[in-house]
Amino acid sequence: MILTAITWKDFEKIDLRAGTIVDAKPFPEAKKPSFQLWVDLGALGIKKSSAQITAHYKPEDLIGMQVICVVNFPPRQIANFLSEVLVTGFEDEQKNVVLSSVDRKVPNGARLF
Repeated sequence: MILTAITWKDFEKIDLRAGTIVDAKPFPEAKKPSFQLWVDLGALGIKKSSAQITAHYKPEDLIGMQVICVVNFPPRQIANFLSEVLVTGFEDEQKNVVLSSVDRKVPNGARLF
C-alpha cells in the first residue's frame, strides 16, 4: 500500500471531536444495515449520524459511549435521514466496523490534536 504524505496544515483541516452518543435507533431504510445516532458534541450541539456498526453493537449498548467524529464534512442525505457528522471506526478482520473512542472521558466537543 502506498501512503500519500500530507502536511500538518492538511491534517488541521480535519476537525475531529469527541462526542457522547445520546440516542441510537435501527435504520431500516438504509441500503446497508445501519443505526441512526444522535451525538452530543458539546457547544456544537447534538448532531446526527448514520453508522454501519450493526455487527458489533446494539442501539441500547451505544448510549453513553464516547466516540470520535469528523464534524466538518458537509451533511449527507442517507435515505430519509440527514447525517451531519461521521462517526469514525476501524474495520476488523471480517470488515465490520469497530468504533473509535477515547480511553478516558473528555468534554463533549473536545478537539483531537
